This record gives sequence, structure tokens and C-alpha cells, in this order.
Amino acid sequence: MGITKKDKFSEQQNNIASIAKVLGHPARIAILEHIINNKSCVCGSIVKSVNLAQPTISQHLKELKNIGIIKGNVEGTSVCYCIDDSRWNEIQGVLNAFFNNKVNSNCK
Repeated sequence: MGITKKDKFSEQQNNIASIAKVLGHPARIAILEHIINNKSCVCGSIVKSVNLAQPTISQHLKELKNIGIIKGNVEGTSVCYCIDDSRWNEIQGVLNAFFNNKVNSNCK
């Protein structure tokens, strides 16, 4: 979406769209599941688990970091990634609030 069009929508709508865009890629979901299952991990273990090239994994990690759902800590020459609990809960709340809207549809 063009930057000039975002101002036509509410902050909440833009926030939900940004989250959905990042979570809308199966590799990113696989990365998140790997990090969740391992509590934290380095890029190399994600590469082995998700079976994608390291530069591809790095790009996906960058997108996940951009919305704040993961964070990385430098450990020697590696970066150890983990879920940002606070942001995870915030995103969960935003999506729950959206999907908890009552739907009264007359569509058949």
C-alpha cells in the first residue's frame, strides 16, 4: 500500500495490516514456531530447521524484528533470537480484539 494511502485508515487498521502482512508468510510462522519450541536460537539452527538459505532466513528474521515480535541478543559472533513476550502478548491482544468482533451477516 502506498505511503499516502495509510493515512486514510485508523492506526489500529494499519497496525493489524502490518502484523498480518508479516505473519502472512509460512516461513515466518515456521521460524516463530522454531524459536518458541527452542526458547531461543541462533540463525544457523533456524536454517537447519526451516530448510531455507541463510540469507532468506535473515530477511525473514528482519521482518519479524521490524514488528518487534522477536529480539536478538549478540552472543559472541552469533545473534541469539527469542520471542519478545511483551510484544507477543500485545499482538495477541490486537488480533483477539479484531476477531472478537460480533458478526451478524445475512449472506447466504
